[in-house]
Amino acid sequence: MNGKPAKAFHIGWIILLAALAGCNPSPAPPPDPPGQTDRLRNPNPSAVQSHRIIVAFGDSLTAGMGIPAHQSYPAQLEKKLQEQGYPYRVINMGISGDTTAGGLRRLQRVLDIHPEIVILELGANDGLRGLALDPVRENLNQMIRRMKDAGIQVILAGMELPFNYGPKYTTNFARLYGELAQAHEIPLIPFFLEGVAGRVDLNQDDGLHPTAKGYGQVVGN
Repeated sequence: MNGKPAKAFHIGWIILLAALAGCNPSPAPPPDPPGQTDRLRNPNPSAVQSHRIIVAFGDSLTAGMGIPAHQSYPAQLEKKLQEQGYPYRVINMGISGDTTAGGLRRLQRVLDIHPEIVILELGANDGLRGLALDPVRENLNQMIRRMKDAGIQVILAGMELPFNYGPKYTTNFARLYGELAQAHEIPLIPFFLEGVAGRVDLNQDDGLHPTAKGYGQVVGN
């Protein structure tokens, strides 16, 4: 990214993440909440071959944790694109709690669908656990390289962390997305939650996940 400081976050976000940071620095990802896992955990490639496909490949922010499936980011993005005359189907391959390592392990499922575009939204859970950034960078690097080798257009969604993770870690975390996008010459969404993070009116009660209205803002971005 451009090195600008992380945005101010809702106080509930900071309190919750401070508690998380005080735990084991690299715990296993939490189990997926019922009904909030990958909407197409085992998509059938033959069922989507007749459509132009975008895959939203990420964590709870694409899975739509806490809201109905039709209000999730992928669903709203598909509706917006079709309203504007772009005949894409957007497949939700978000899993709550997933990390870049988890994404790399399940990448083949994305490749098997043969999407035209993948929106890669992973890394937030690595950062919230305070994981070393070199493996995070390499996991994202491998995913981008393999998707590009398969002829897929990758759009990288950048993330930022709250201030309480320290200026060095938060700055380096934010920068790695821009550096990867530049190295691979792919489009970058500088901050996936731009204009949404920290706004009580656009987030659920946990202060972490957007409401349907919040995801509408993300799609608008």
